[in-house]
Amino acid sequence: MGYERVSLGNAGKLLNYTTTIANNTDSDVTVQYGGASVDGHAAQPLWVALSHKGFKKRVRNDVWELDKMHCFRTGFASTENLFSGGTLSRVFTVRPQTAMTISAVSKDPRTHSVLCSVNGCQITGTIRYYVTVNGKDYVFVWPGPSVFYCGE
Repeated sequence: MGYERVSLGNAGKLLNYTTTIANNTDSDVTVQYGGASVDGHAAQPLWVALSHKGFKKRVRNDVWELDKMHCFRTGFASTENLFSGGTLSRVFTVRPQTAMTISAVSKDPRTHSVLCSVNGCQITGTIRYYVTVNGKDYVFVWPGPSVFYCGE
């Protein structure tokens, strides 16, 4: 779990979720997006793409470019397999005896999400993120201070 600021001129925070699913079975495993929340506020995944190329002009403002997000540029979050706001129904298949890392990013729905001191800044509150693996929900809970700052 990582975070970064939206942009230099915007105080909002982007929350990056990365989950690795290891399939130690002899059968395929399916993985679907479940949801995310911050202190009980829904945190919808952003519509993300490698670039704006190929999108109509009226849609480009809604698409977030991965190469402009520091957490993705540095490799903290995976760009290979993504849950995106535009494709929430996407199902990933993890083959037997393999693993897959899947990422998602959302904007923190709160207006005041960071507490700063002389020791630096940290996310406040509690973040919950879940994925559905073969029909079973797996919930991951992070207290705000444990969220890594992967921005610049």
